[in-house]
Amino acid sequence: MILRVGPLAVNPLDAAAQFHAEVLPAARAALQGGEELTLVFAPADHTHRGWRLAVVQELARDHAPLRVNALCGGDEQAIVAAADWLGRAPGVTGQYLPLDAKGAGALV
Repeated sequence: MILRVGPLAVNPLDAAAQFHAEVLPAARAALQGGEELTLVFAPADHTHRGWRLAVVQELARDHAPLRVNALCGGDEQAIVAAADWLGRAPGVTGQYLPLDAKGAGALV
């Protein structure tokens, strides 16, 4: 399942609180239903990386062997390509992958 997140607050602490209140229940429900999960966050600066990575890692640990990953970006083509790649990479879980649509998109 792909769960799109946002928009969230600009301040990382406020964004994390908003995520936990508004998005986390839906993420947990999907995982409890047996679905693997890819969160898609809107672009944000480096100050958001820590809380986002922690969320993804803890969800992956709590719901193993289901896979939980996150993508961050605003380019739909890059998101689709990365989600497709994750779907074919059964060993990848607990990862936060920022996308920029300028890298190896055609190769993925």
